[in-house]
Amino acid sequence: MNRKDLQALANIRLREARALYRAGEFSGAYYLIGYAVECGFKTCIAKRVRKHDFPDKKAANEAHTHKLKTLCSLADLDSPRLLLEQADPFFRKNWNLTITWSEESRYKVFNKQKCQDLMDAIMERSHGVMPWIKQHW
Repeated sequence: MNRKDLQALANIRLREARALYRAGEFSGAYYLIGYAVECGFKTCIAKRVRKHDFPDKKAANEAHTHKLKTLCSLADLDSPRLLLEQADPFFRKNWNLTITWSEESRYKVFNKQKCQDLMDAIMERSHGVMPWIKQHW
């Protein structure tokens, strides 16, 4: 899977999450919106891999995770994120909500409000996590 594939997959997961939300399937929407963020960070990680460079095994293994904070760090985005958090309290709030997502959400039931809160935190145009990630992919 390459960077372009991951970008496409992130956008697909965003569309799927919106469709599930509109259909009243809030748990599925919640689950998929988190995967959109995961794919977004993995896109940023892929961008850092240079053509013809032999991959660093440790970094490659660490990137096979669902932990959003870890992926942000591996994408080398911690410093820009912290700067943005200091400058934008709305982004900080959205980031803090976004990192509560985990792949374990597939085993949980979420109501409309919980789902809407996470989707807003991730997709909000001016302060959302996904628009910020897309600036770096």
